[in-house]
Amino acid sequence: MTVAFVSDIHLTPDTPEILDRFEEFAAHIPSRVQQLYILGDLFEFWIGDDGTDMLGHARAEALLKQISATGVELHFIHGNRDFLVGEEFARRTGCTILPDPTVMEIGSDRVLMSHGDTLCIQDTEHQEQRKRMTSSKWKVAFLDQPLDQRLSTALELRGKSAAAKQEKDMDIMDADQGHVEEVMRQHQVLILIHGHTHRPGVHQFRLDNAEATRIVLGDWHAQQSMLICEDGRYSLYEGERLVGQSISPASPARL
Repeated sequence: MTVAFVSDIHLTPDTPEILDRFEEFAAHIPSRVQQLYILGDLFEFWIGDDGTDMLGHARAEALLKQISATGVELHFIHGNRDFLVGEEFARRTGCTILPDPTVMEIGSDRVLMSHGDTLCIQDTEHQEQRKRMTSSKWKVAFLDQPLDQRLSTALELRGKSAAAKQEKDMDIMDADQGHVEEVMRQHQVLILIHGHTHRPGVHQFRLDNAEATRIVLGDWHAQQSMLICEDGRYSLYEGERLVGQSISPASPARL
């Protein structure tokens, strides 16, 4: 079985060229893979499943439906930008929404998948905001508002987030290695795949006397990043270009 992973596509009408790339991706990916995992931030922001037309995402939803209709198993994990994606969206597109994090058996590997922002524990401001905005109380209150008010709030939050990033050290917004290891022990895995940081790469390290691997997906504005797993080998791409070398993590890929 061949499995693909993408993250941080950040679809928005403001950048139609990204949607064009995603359309090309949707046209070709069914011939290459049997499972596709989207690890969050597919959209720049989301204001509820009833806001698709207002946000201009009907074409994107149609492309997802096109992928799933070919028989590709389509899975989605919420990102920090699109955590309001719900079951109506899943029904329309044919995807399955998975919790963050999720452990899946891929071949003989036990793989932990996450959007990745929960790994960035040094960014305490983000973690506090995430806790507040993913609470049931906040989500219910937000979704009870009219669509135009939701859009106004989302744009305001987006602006504040962009401004806050300018004042933060990049290392603070990266995954914390100690926490990464703690989470991998908790889930008894030796392979972790995530996005969020926009720092694509393959990191191999020792975890309790075993060889562990953390693979980071990049975004689609700069990298058009995609990870392909085939026959136990993991290959990270930027478009059609292979980044580094394909790797075969040590077996068994579990603690």
